[in-house]
Amino acid sequence: MTIIGRIKTGDIKRASLELMERYPEKFGKDFDGNSKVLKELDIVTEKSARNKVAGYITRVKKRA
Repeated sequence: MTIIGRIKTGDIKRASLELMERYPEKFGKDFDGNSKVLKELDIVTEKSARNKVAGYITRVKKRA
């Protein structure tokens, strides 16, 4: 079991949805692509948080 720290699920979802509203054309259905976009934007600095945001964005894009 790994300890993530203070990252909360609600914060990840809120940040993901806000980023998708701001940059709708940059994100797609590919996790690696979304992770690279987040790294380029340099908004989410922690790697674990960036991966969680990228994963949630990927899941939302695949459902739509």
